[in-house]
Amino acid sequence: MLWGASLIACGSAYAHGGGLDANGCHHDRKHGGYHCHRGSAPRAPTPNFAPTPMPRQRLRGDDNDSISYANCSAARAAGAAPVRRGDPGYGRHLDRDGDGVGCE
Repeated sequence: MLWGASLIACGSAYAHGGGLDANGCHHDRKHGGYHCHRGSAPRAPTPNFAPTPMPRQRLRGDDNDSISYANCSAARAAGAAPVRRGDPGYGRHLDRDGDGVGCE
């Protein structure tokens, strides 16, 4: 019972009526200063910048009208080697031994 009464007394010591600005803050005329009751004043929103997409390496078409790297140097430079059959950038001209894995 005593604990509950002390909790109420503490809560009422810090409470006061209204006078809050749009940020939930006000000037304390009695003690000086400026404080907030809903947390700190909101910060200005920071703009969200979308990452700039990296340009794709130009690829050339092969006999199947799919897109493939011009050569293995281009595939390695793009970090795509080895290139497997069915992967974007694969072309038969990159697969010397015909095992389905180019630029190995």
